[in-house]
Amino acid sequence: MSDPKKSGSCCSTAGSCHSDAAAPEVRDGAVTTVYKVSGMTCGHCEGAVSQEIAALDGVTTVTAVAGTGEVTVASATPLDEAAVRAAVDEAGYEFVGTA
Repeated sequence: MSDPKKSGSCCSTAGSCHSDAAAPEVRDGAVTTVYKVSGMTCGHCEGAVSQEIAALDGVTTVTAVAGTGEVTVASATPLDEAAVRAAVDEAGYEFVGTA
């Protein structure tokens, strides 16, 4: 991983700090949607996207995987796609759509 103090980012050019996390455990009754997001390269990116989406009403779990560009979201009810897009934009990444 590159030195964030020198580069201004924790992201290496090879994306070496991403987690390749497993799919989240989803509870019964939850709506699960997988979104595609471009620009994530590491664990910091995954965290930024997850944090913004997790702040949306009704979201119970979020798992972002930089290696695939997929963000799996479980929520009590279906989410408004425009709200998810706005959350991803706020995190600094590009919302592509549903996977």
